[in-house]
Amino acid sequence: MILRRPLVGATAALAALTLTACGSEAAAPATADDGITVVASTNVYGSIAEAVGGPGVTVESLITDPAADPHSYESTPADAVTVGEGDIVILNGGGYDEFMPQLVETAGGERTVLDVAAISGLVPEEEGEEAHAEGEEHAHGEFNEHFWYSLPTVRTLATDLAAALGELDAANAATYTANAGQFTARIDELMARIEAAGASVPGGRVAVTEPVPGYLIEAAGLTDVTPPEFSEAVEEDTDPPAAVVADTLALFTPGAADPVRALITNAQTETPTTDQVRGAAEAAGVPVVEMTETLPADETDYVSWMGSQIEALTAALNPV
Repeated sequence: MILRRPLVGATAALAALTLTACGSEAAAPATADDGITVVASTNVYGSIAEAVGGPGVTVESLITDPAADPHSYESTPADAVTVGEGDIVILNGGGYDEFMPQLVETAGGERTVLDVAAISGLVPEEEGEEAHAEGEEHAHGEFNEHFWYSLPTVRTLATDLAAALGELDAANAATYTANAGQFTARIDELMARIEAAGASVPGGRVAVTEPVPGYLIEAAGLTDVTPPEFSEAVEEDTDPPAAVVADTLALFTPGAADPVRALITNAQTETPTTDQVRGAAEAAGVPVVEMTETLPADETDYVSWMGSQIEALTAALNPV
């Protein structure tokens, strides 16, 4: 979903950034001399923008530190300046990058906002309506806000971004469309790979320390057997109840009739409790697959990064 409108005051900002679009107003087309600047909340979305925009589009990502947790990121004055200079802003939405709506509101003026939560179609309608009415984001656990692990959502984002770029730079619209086509073809390949990985162990049981890779697990047709109270507590940076931790550790009991085939961890959120679960998995010989919320320091390409994570999961599901 592409939202284009001037943002004046809190009411306009909320209307533009909640999960339901309420009309639009086109931003002024960029000139060849001006160029187009895309500002993304994280380098995951920045990487997608670079693939679609190509070398003629400037991309700025606010969160690039692979050790940073976007859930708790605090924006800086420099971030506000960066957003203010952007023609297009990509934010995750859904309560994930809560600092972004405020930055867009503060920036004022007109820009195109791509809210991935709205694009995804994965947020229950009542959640969007409640956020729109109350001006608040959702509480974690009501839906999975890690939309960049939903490959169909990423595919749609690329197409919508190409359209937004073409509206601002009509002379190069065909190039943006072609770039998006090449990118989405690569996403289609990833979708085939994750489906094949799951097909090798239909309904295979996996556990997670956080719900970050949930959409990828669903696409593979795997079964997440983690107690929800455990993964949600870790995501909220709280301690799971002792009984829930015990239930989670029990998943890795050696010799289980239907063993867990892999533990998927969020490498950016490690706690004594998640370390304990990882230790139990390793002791039981269960492969551990690390996934992250932002691109690693040595990676700049979304497809390559996601592909390496799918490859690691495939290897864990089918050990030699």
